[in-house]
Amino acid sequence: MSPLLLTKKMIKSEELQKIIEQYLLGTDKFIVELKVKAGNNIVVLLDGDTGVNIDDCVALTRHIESQYDREVEDYTLMVSSAGLGKPFKLLRQYLKNLEKEVEVELTDKTLIKGTLLTADKDKITVKVISKVKKEITEQDREIPFDLIKEVREVISFK
Repeated sequence: MSPLLLTKKMIKSEELQKIIEQYLLGTDKFIVELKVKAGNNIVVLLDGDTGVNIDDCVALTRHIESQYDREVEDYTLMVSSAGLGKPFKLLRQYLKNLEKEVEVELTDKTLIKGTLLTADKDKITVKVISKVKKEITEQDREIPFDLIKEVREVISFK
């Protein structure tokens, strides 16, 4: 008697992305990252212009599960928000964080902290406030994306 060979169907990330985008159509939610790793280990990072909560993640998880048969594809699935403190990956994340405090790490390891004023496909503008001996100065710095390693929202508990 030959051993039973089980072959699982690989999930294609392009197919899954279309399923998710169709589901999110008409909402303010968007995919920040989608990975389908070896063994059908799926990771979806979600964001929204007004944020993402646990109910959003659960609803998307259920929708994805309704599209695939675990007996055929045999997958693991993790859907979560892009999260506070995570670096921005998409222009849309920059745009939703305008007027918020950010920390910009440049490719030369320089750190710039300030208020995100503008963002477009080429650059961001950050208002930097400096205090030297009781003198406060403000400067708007334009920073091209090719000089940026990462940008994160500054989390403040004030």
